[in-house]
Amino acid sequence: MANDLKTIELSPLDLAALLCSRVCHDAVGPVGAIVNGLELLDEDDSPETQALSLELIRKSARQASARLQFARIAFGAAGSAGSAVDLGYAQQLTQQFLQDEKVTLNWSTPRLFVEKNRVKLLMNLVVIALAAIPLGGTIEVGMEGDAENPHFLVEARGPKPRLGPHVLDLLEGRSETGGVDAHGFQVFYTGAIARAGGMALDVAVDEERVRISAKPTT
Repeated sequence: MANDLKTIELSPLDLAALLCSRVCHDAVGPVGAIVNGLELLDEDDSPETQALSLELIRKSARQASARLQFARIAFGAAGSAGSAVDLGYAQQLTQQFLQDEKVTLNWSTPRLFVEKNRVKLLMNLVVIALAAIPLGGTIEVGMEGDAENPHFLVEARGPKPRLGPHVLDLLEGRSETGGVDAHGFQVFYTGAIARAGGMALDVAVDEERVRISAKPTT
């Protein structure tokens, strides 16, 4: 079956469209909740409703901000070509991104400036780890090596950890059709970032965890 897989090839327009869809998917929920909160404020001026509406708006605005700031680095240009990103800043954005999820993030990398594609890769690996523990749990992020040769390790631990169908193929940039839809795009994109950043991925799954390693190819 593996021999029947095709290399995924996307035009620049398709890549841009799928990236936009991913960012909008993350933002539409909290933005919609803000709109609902404002409508409640207009419809009911009782103190109880006003308080609940304002709390909904505050929480949703915080979620929207966190998701957009995370996406700006994880999916965006993150500065000019050849720039580096502070791992401490990536940690801060990731913690905010996961704040309302049923997971605990333990991030233990040194505070270094690392080439942007490699930081983008690390953040996207956390997104895959989050999807691997839908019932909640713990995500561990660690690093060995230095800024020039980082070796990242991301582990997701929780009840019944698992990877979605075709995740390993998508990380390798392959699919049965030679295409990818919006549902699988983030995983495909993660593999593409790894290749662009000169990083090799290794994935292991057992009854307790999903473990993803990323290290330089040379």
